[in-house]
Amino acid sequence: MAGALVVVVMVVVVVVAAAALPAIDVTTVAFEEGYTPLFGFDNILRSGDDRTVSLLLDRSTGSGFISSSMYQHGFFSASIKLPSDYTAGVVVAFYTSNGDVFEKRHDELDFEFLGNIRGKPWRVQTNVYGNGSVSRGREERYVLPFDPTTEFHRYSILWTRAAVVFFVDDVPVREVRRSPAMAGDFPSKPMSLYATVWDASTWATSGGRYRVNYRHGPFVASFTDLALVGCRVDPIQMLSSGASGECAAAEGALLASDLAVMTLEKQQAMRRFRENNMVYSYCYDARRYPVPFPECDVVDSERRRFKNSGHLRLAFRRRRRPRPGSRPAKPTSAADM
Repeated sequence: MAGALVVVVMVVVVVVAAAALPAIDVTTVAFEEGYTPLFGFDNILRSGDDRTVSLLLDRSTGSGFISSSMYQHGFFSASIKLPSDYTAGVVVAFYTSNGDVFEKRHDELDFEFLGNIRGKPWRVQTNVYGNGSVSRGREERYVLPFDPTTEFHRYSILWTRAAVVFFVDDVPVREVRRSPAMAGDFPSKPMSLYATVWDASTWATSGGRYRVNYRHGPFVASFTDLALVGCRVDPIQMLSSGASGECAAAEGALLASDLAVMTLEKQQAMRRFRENNMVYSYCYDARRYPVPFPECDVVDSERRRFKNSGHLRLAFRRRRRPRPGSRPAKPTSAADM
């Protein structure tokens, strides 16, 4: 199995124009071909063709699934539709991790979708952890330029030895390039792909102010267009034998593919997304990190938009037609999003 290239493949502030970017073309698979249930088995519903799976959170439990294999680098993707209405305290996660194998020095790459009270949007957080570096959180948070509850949207993670890139609907929204200064903080060990929905009432919405209200449940997150592209490995065998070179051919093919080439058009689309939708960045969080991380590309014009806490200075509610005699909507803190 080792060494084989396997394809198991804000309120709306501004709508980001992404039509100029070509769609990412990867082979998708049925659930049985690449995944297995992880927990909450009775809350996992699979479609008749086995290409769509829904995860439920109710009073009894959340639910989740995991890839059948671990991968040394790759491209991991799914189209996801999130729960609607009141979703405070609910977290839907799509991520790679090896925490089950390397408990104290695990690697992790996250999309975390954070629910909200009625009338406020879902927020999306990306995380990058390497070698157990959870105390040095590299979190960024965004609002989406669409309603993620009405239809499916694609979220993807590209992980190579050179960089990590997060995509939303095939638009790159974050790139973390490996540098010598990052050392072991860059994810380097084989990881599995996970998808989960769970109760995170203690922190997910306004720092735990709003909790999951199960009268609005069950909360259903649906996944389709499942894709896994990468080199399947046995992590213990690979690390003990030094056989990481067995994935060299697969890694080279991935690095040479269109997926990994950051064209000028991709860079421009990423900059537009971040300018219009990013509401928190660890790179501007001077309270937690007085010295920016080595991979942070600090832009003075961008930095002025953020507080020392890393949060956007102002974010505005969705504009509505004012009633006669009413006052304009007041700006709200991005931290409350």
